[in-house]
Amino acid sequence: MHIQEAKRTLGTEIPWLCDTMGNSLKHAIGDASNSEYVLDPQGKIVRMRDWSDPAVLRKDLETLVGPVEHPTQIVDLHMKVEEAPKNAPTGIVPLLKLEGQFLPLKTQAQVAKSQHPFYAKLRAEADRSVLDTGKGKVYVGFFLDPIYHVFWNNQVAPVQYEIIGTKGVTVSPTRGVGPKVNEPKDADPREFLLEVNRGTSTEPIRLILHYFGCTDKWCTKIAQEYLISWTVDRDGGRQFRDGEVDPRSQLDPRAR
Repeated sequence: MHIQEAKRTLGTEIPWLCDTMGNSLKHAIGDASNSEYVLDPQGKIVRMRDWSDPAVLRKDLETLVGPVEHPTQIVDLHMKVEEAPKNAPTGIVPLLKLEGQFLPLKTQAQVAKSQHPFYAKLRAEADRSVLDTGKGKVYVGFFLDPIYHVFWNNQVAPVQYEIIGTKGVTVSPTRGVGPKVNEPKDADPREFLLEVNRGTSTEPIRLILHYFGCTDKWCTKIAQEYLISWTVDRDGGRQFRDGEVDPRSQLDPRAR
C-alpha cells in the first residue's frame, strides 16, 4: 500500500523493489539504514556505500559508464507530483524531550486480537540503563499511519494506554492519558515516558492502547494490544527530534 501511494504521489513509472516485512534483503546486504549499491549487467556489485549520496553516485556512473553531455535533471522528467493528503494538522502537540541515549526495542502488534487495522503504530525505546541494569526509562510513542487517512479526534476521549501485569516487571505509571488538545483534530504522535524495573526478567511488556480511529467519514472506538520486548530492534533506526539533524548526512560518504 505504501509503495502504491508513493508511485501515485510521485507519478513515477520506474520499477520499484519492495523488501519483505522482515527486512530480509536489508539484513542480507549489510543492515545499513540508507545503503546504496550499483550492479553491473551481470549482477556483480561494483559500487557499495553505507549512506546514499546522489552527487557521489553521479560520479560513480560517469566512471563506470562515461559522462553524458546533458545530464537529466528532475525538471526534465516533467513529473506530475501530487501532494500527499494531509488528514489533520501537525505541530500542535509538543514532542517529549528525551535525555541520554535511547535504543529502539522490538515491538509486536497483536493483530489476531483486533478487528481493525493498527492505525496507530507503536515505537518503543529504552535508555541504555534498562538494557544494562534492568532499571531505567522506556519511551512509548504512537504514530498514526498516514496510509489510512486517520486522525486523533480531540472532541472525544483522549488516547489512553494501560500496562497489563507482567511477571517480574514493574512499570510506572501503569496507566496514562494523552494530552487535551484544543484543535478538533490532529495527527501528532502521542508519547509517554515510563519508569521500568525489570530486574533480570525477559518477559515482554503487554500494553493496550485505547483510542478513537477517525476519518472525516467515520469514527470508531478501538482497543489494541502490543508487546514490547527487551531486544534491540536493528531495524528500528533512530528518531530525530525537533531541530536534530542526522550527522551522517553532513559527511562525505566516501569517508565512512
